[in-house]
Amino acid sequence: MATKKSTATTKSKGKPGRPPGSKNKKNTTTRNKKKEGSPKEAANREEIKKMQAKRKASKLINDDIWGVIFIALGAFIFIAVQFHAAGEFGNKFGDILKGLFGLMGLVLPWYLILIGLLLIAHKAMHFSWKTLVFTFVMLIMLCLLNSGRYIDSGHLVYAVRTFYNDGVTLNGGGSIGMTFGICLVKLIGKAGLYIFASVITIICILLMINTPLSEAMEKHSNKREEKRLLKEKAEEESKANGETILSQEKPVAMAQLSESEPKSHDIKIITPYNENNASNKSAAKSDSLTGKTSTKKGKSNVLDFLRQNDPFNEEKSLDPNKSYGLNGDMPADNLSSPDEVKPSAKEIAKDAAAIGTGLGLGSASAALTKSVDRSSSKYRKPSIDLLIEPDKINTTGISGDLKEKARKLEETLQNFNVDAKVVQVTQGPAVTRYEIQPNIGVKVSSIVRLSDDIALNLRAKSIRIEAPIPGKAAVGIEVENDKINMVRLREIIESREFKSAKSKIEFAVGKDIAGKPIVADLKGMPHLLIAGSTGSGKSVCINSIITSILYKADPDEVKLVLIDPKVVELGNYNGIPHLLIPVVTDPSKAAAALSWAVVEMTNRYKMFAESGVRDLESYNDKMKADNEKDMVMPQVVIIIDELADLMMAAPSQVEESICRLAQMARAAGMHLIVATQRPSVDIITGVIKANIPSRIAFAVSSQFDSRTILDMGGAEKLVGKGDMLFNPLGMGKPIRVQGTFVSDQEVHRVIEHVKSQVDEAEYADDVIDTIENGKGLNMNKDDDADELLPDAIECVVTSEQASVSMLQRRFRIGYNRAARIMDMMESRGIVGPQDGSRPRQVLITEEELAKMKEGAQGIE
Repeated sequence: MATKKSTATTKSKGKPGRPPGSKNKKNTTTRNKKKEGSPKEAANREEIKKMQAKRKASKLINDDIWGVIFIALGAFIFIAVQFHAAGEFGNKFGDILKGLFGLMGLVLPWYLILIGLLLIAHKAMHFSWKTLVFTFVMLIMLCLLNSGRYIDSGHLVYAVRTFYNDGVTLNGGGSIGMTFGICLVKLIGKAGLYIFASVITIICILLMINTPLSEAMEKHSNKREEKRLLKEKAEEESKANGETILSQEKPVAMAQLSESEPKSHDIKIITPYNENNASNKSAAKSDSLTGKTSTKKGKSNVLDFLRQNDPFNEEKSLDPNKSYGLNGDMPADNLSSPDEVKPSAKEIAKDAAAIGTGLGLGSASAALTKSVDRSSSKYRKPSIDLLIEPDKINTTGISGDLKEKARKLEETLQNFNVDAKVVQVTQGPAVTRYEIQPNIGVKVSSIVRLSDDIALNLRAKSIRIEAPIPGKAAVGIEVENDKINMVRLREIIESREFKSAKSKIEFAVGKDIAGKPIVADLKGMPHLLIAGSTGSGKSVCINSIITSILYKADPDEVKLVLIDPKVVELGNYNGIPHLLIPVVTDPSKAAAALSWAVVEMTNRYKMFAESGVRDLESYNDKMKADNEKDMVMPQVVIIIDELADLMMAAPSQVEESICRLAQMARAAGMHLIVATQRPSVDIITGVIKANIPSRIAFAVSSQFDSRTILDMGGAEKLVGKGDMLFNPLGMGKPIRVQGTFVSDQEVHRVIEHVKSQVDEAEYADDVIDTIENGKGLNMNKDDDADELLPDAIECVVTSEQASVSMLQRRFRIGYNRAARIMDMMESRGIVGPQDGSRPRQVLITEEELAKMKEGAQGIE
């Protein structure tokens, strides 16, 4: 029993000394971790940082003091040895220096002044007692190098007094240099003297500047390369813009944190700039976390990406003797052989017209080519002076504010035990992006969860976190600017990206966060969906797109079909020669206009097949080569300003037409731009989204609406006033862009200029007749229509409620017949879709019903 008790006692005493890996050990580690992350530990870290900052500041002041002393001493010695004007003591001191060091007595003051300047500049060295020792050793080595000229290897005699007297008259190397020099010549010869003194001098320099030689050479070569690249870029820009770059123009302001601040890293600050003062200068520098200069030239990344991924965009060989550009002609390719027997383009057009007539929708392609023939061939593009110049941007004090916010952001993350640092700050027109680089082991989700806390500490209205930034090892925190800088349409149209674009349907989008102009080619999209809440900038974006096309294309190159159910948005464009038909404002006519576009697309494909080409560009080149220029067809851009109204009037017909156009119209040169302020799933249906891949999302009210537009959140965090997420075809993640702004006065001036070139707008009459005849919600008795349909329509419109049970009671019919009548009314746009057990919404009024009855009688 005694043995067992002693054993138990031994075990209990051994508890604190458990082997590694036991639970006790693990709990101890956990407690240590908690202590490290405690508020007390954070306060200690802050205290250590403050002490380090004070030490650093004290060291810099010490360098300044010793720098001044060295400069003053050097100036005094220079006066003494050179002019003998330093008084009795100074003159005697100068003779002693010359006697000891010889000719180096004259070099010594300049040497001391140089060291003093380096200490004050805080560039190459810091003061220490080692600096004094190395300075003295270097002076001795220089004396040895100088004394080698006066030492005769065949006659080595020690005469210190003679050496001193010769040094005073500057005839020798001084007593120190000659004495040590003779010793070294006896030991290693005169060649060895030179090698020894040179090597020791270089070693002293390296120890004084405390920088590896390879690193110093690399810094020097990097600076030279950066200057060369900036010079080349400036020359290219001056050639591209046809003007010289003034010396007072500066590139994008780039500033780093001052060394006096308690930071262990540098933050690159990219501040906004004015496009007029710095035309497309190094804004692309923000693309690199390392801060290296980007040497990419040409168009914006978005435009290049769209062009590279366009399967219909074939490279063409350009004739060097022919001019190309904004108004230049492209060479024709795919020329047919003279031996081939093919039907002429006019015969093909006649066949297509017959097909269109047989479908009851008119001769579509023939009407288009006819409208092209009537267009003025002497179209003068609008002057850039019709648009307002951008405002000057005042960048004074911006860098300091950004640095302060970056410091607050880092402190906020550290307070929540997130170890990360700000590596770059980029200020755009509307938002500023802080690029955060988390340390190894820090989860990105830990930063995303702190969005509300970050907004609170930065006093920001709203923030958006992009985690991670595409192509970068960083997390982007986008904070709204105190003042939004307006991006004028003129800035983008004057940019190199827009001017150098060859496409006739290129349009201005805006500026990204780095201030770089963003333009896009509708041909590479090939269709675009624009959505956002009221007042977010949707209508301004549409005006910018139309104005961009007016600046880029002639009337015979691009034709517009504008559908404006809201009546007041696009009506001012009536009368411009680019319009194929007057602006369509009636929802029933809009459905017919889309049906005409489907037939036109089908006819074009049949003409392409007969001509042996694949797309509109090849077809037009072939027509020009065959001297059948009257058969050249323009590109067609169909713009719908409010999809919601059309979907309520004729949902099935509109959705079917949009889907068919979106699926097939690209190669036919027909492109859709669909806009809506109601981004709900019943308006932007899944079928429409699947066929319109390019999206622009403005500010919306909820994340659900953002997901409807972009299939991801983010648009609910936008600040409005043109702030958008732009997601063209092929881009993995949308980019944030501040959209261009064009005022009503600017649009009016451009429209008046375009209208002044034609006496009267000439529209495609055949297309107008087709749309007029195709309109109307058929009120007559069709083959499959129920005889009670007209009475049922009148009943639901007058009672302003529609349900199957009401029709059953009112007309004493069964459920199946009443349900069929309700479906017929829905397909004709009389009532809305089914909404559970609630009555359906009646979409028309009694006045509209009366007009439809009159239209139906006119058709009869």
